[in-house]
Amino acid sequence: MSQGKNSRLSEPIYRELTRMDVVNEANRCLFCYDAPCTRACPTHIDVPSFIRKIATGNLKGSARVIMEANPVSASCARVCPTEELCEGACVLKDEESPIRIGDLQRYVTDWARQNGVQLFRPGPATGYRVAVVGGGPAGLSAARELARMGHDVTIFEAKPELGGLNTYGIVPFRLPGEIALWEAEQVVKLGVNVHTGVTVGKDVPAQELLERFHAIVLAFGMGTVPRLGIPGEELEGVWDAIDFIERVKTGDGVGEIGKRVVVVGAGNTAIDAATCCKRMGAEQVTMFYRRTEAEMTAYPFEYEFAKQEGVEFRWLSVPRRILGENGRVSAVEFICMRLDVPDHSGRPRPVPVPGTQFTVEADTVIRAIGQSRLTRLLNELRIKCRNGVVQVDECFRTNRANIFAAGDCTFERGKGEAMVVEAAEQGKIVARSVHQYLKQVKNV
Repeated sequence: MSQGKNSRLSEPIYRELTRMDVVNEANRCLFCYDAPCTRACPTHIDVPSFIRKIATGNLKGSARVIMEANPVSASCARVCPTEELCEGACVLKDEESPIRIGDLQRYVTDWARQNGVQLFRPGPATGYRVAVVGGGPAGLSAARELARMGHDVTIFEAKPELGGLNTYGIVPFRLPGEIALWEAEQVVKLGVNVHTGVTVGKDVPAQELLERFHAIVLAFGMGTVPRLGIPGEELEGVWDAIDFIERVKTGDGVGEIGKRVVVVGAGNTAIDAATCCKRMGAEQVTMFYRRTEAEMTAYPFEYEFAKQEGVEFRWLSVPRRILGENGRVSAVEFICMRLDVPDHSGRPRPVPVPGTQFTVEADTVIRAIGQSRLTRLLNELRIKCRNGVVQVDECFRTNRANIFAAGDCTFERGKGEAMVVEAAEQGKIVARSVHQYLKQVKNV
């Protein structure tokens, strides 16, 4: 079944809240003076403040508190692992149930979006120009803060629309594209210049940015999903998970996926691809992972959601080759693994078990084993990186004084989480660093 034949792709997974639901939930809050929920939020949203404003009917004030701290808070209200962050820190968690902070945040930001509320204004012009390379969560966050500081900001984005992963890489039933585009619109309304469909280093020379702008923020994401490196990947029906989700979300189409889908990987993108296929009508969707449930990188709530959607899981399995008939996928041959001593990631290293091969029939195969790094521009700018990861200090400064970086291009496994909310916070930090640099070097 193709995506055009199934409305479940756009059917949200979140229950619509009534005004009464929201007021009742807001009035449960204890408004803790030390606010462990705020401390648990990477962007440090003043949770008691925004909830108190809901309780008193001040939704615009509530929205301002939320979006002051997090420029992509409407998206985060849908994709954040709240049970591990703000709600996980709620003092009511053990006694009854935590305040539904994510739901309240979603309600308020939806109200702001539906009512066309403009919350922020640009600052007095400083006369200094800053380029932001990448229009995803980190880039939008940095651009908004820099514009509010009065700088002349220009975003260069390779995709046709802003929003990055939020617009293109998260399934529509979890995060509709219009939510991410509304957040981007709030940034553009501050007078931020935008060039979409433009790749720096290809369409615009890197040297031109160095000449035109006083500072540069690198906030681009990662590239495609690496190949599995096995025979049969050229067959029709083998997909890169990022490309698959993007085509589904934008309506470009992926054709018929058949009844049986194999997803290789166990991260959040793998979960998105698998649940997407279930909603597109696949009868059997199975995720295969080389380690065990304990080592999977998907959020617990994503894992639970996938199981509820009917996705099956097979652990300690690695594909050896993809089989085909008439140029299209027909099956995948796997081999069982066992876990050995930890590898460089700190997780147990999977080792093949001889003689344990097995074959699974499949009409579609989706690889979701991480993403490659984009290094071409880094090399042109002579930016220090390690394994494709931009090396930055605690203020997100690179080895070049006028170049900064934030978001996925700085994400290194084992050093934090690659979450949307983390990218938003990094954007705020990098904006402050750029502003400080301009004050010192350019005498703003």
